[in-house]
Amino acid sequence: MSRYTIKDITRASGGFAMLAVDQREAMRLMFAAAGATTPVNDQVLTDFKVNAARILSPYASALLVDQQFCYRQIVEQNAVASSCATIVAADAFIPGNGIPVDSVTIDHSVDPQQVKRDGGKALKLLVLWRSDEDPQQRLEMVRTFNQLCHSNGLVSIIEPVVRPPRRGDKFDRDEAIIDAAKELGDSGADLYKVEMPLAGRGSQQALLNASQRLNAHINMPWVILSSGVDEKLFPRAVRVAMSAGASGFLAGRAVWSSVIGLPDTEMMLRDVAAPKLQRLGEIVDEMMARR
Repeated sequence: MSRYTIKDITRASGGFAMLAVDQREAMRLMFAAAGATTPVNDQVLTDFKVNAARILSPYASALLVDQQFCYRQIVEQNAVASSCATIVAADAFIPGNGIPVDSVTIDHSVDPQQVKRDGGKALKLLVLWRSDEDPQQRLEMVRTFNQLCHSNGLVSIIEPVVRPPRRGDKFDRDEAIIDAAKELGDSGADLYKVEMPLAGRGSQQALLNASQRLNAHINMPWVILSSGVDEKLFPRAVRVAMSAGASGFLAGRAVWSSVIGLPDTEMMLRDVAAPKLQRLGEIVDEMMARR
């Protein structure tokens, strides 16, 4: 059986420059917030994701897709560049309490062998981390996910995202990111996708200190995501995180969110989003060359 490794989702430099289009109801909300005058139906999301895959994948080392809106369409339309690996989200989002993702389980409707037949190299699992929820349940879910990936020769990517506790109102996001890394940073996955400390804000030294602290608790390669980071600050965030030990990024919003809802989406993806992704890839290569 062929077994993929993280080298199958990196650039030639060894760094990760990966694009995410696996946002689901969150993307629908983004279209609505951008002023959509009619209900944002599923086809709107599918069309955007497929166009993003076709136009942006040549500049990415891997593309993260979701089964709900775009995986089959992207495969059937051969929308991913041959130079770009495919990652499939294997997380089922459960809404509740007025938010699109209140809890997460492994999506067992994603068939890892079919993913491999389609040319996919990895699966990704979102792990919501709350201080007042059972860490053993989270660890068991990650162990099950890792086994699912590795027994099928696929790369395992986990994405711990912190949330306020369900009870009480004390929440320090940056401390929670560290606590999640202490718990899950040595959990046997192949790659750790993490929120950028300080939301990418503050002085370069403050960001570096926070990123180094995070790096000390992650015993696997790690990359940053862009949700919560101003897209203008994201290139600096990538640079600082990589100087602290990160190996790149797996991000969507910092690349394409500014073109959501604009007319002539394909042109905007080419003229606005593609140069952003290309520049981020250059930063990754530059930082890897310094190692």
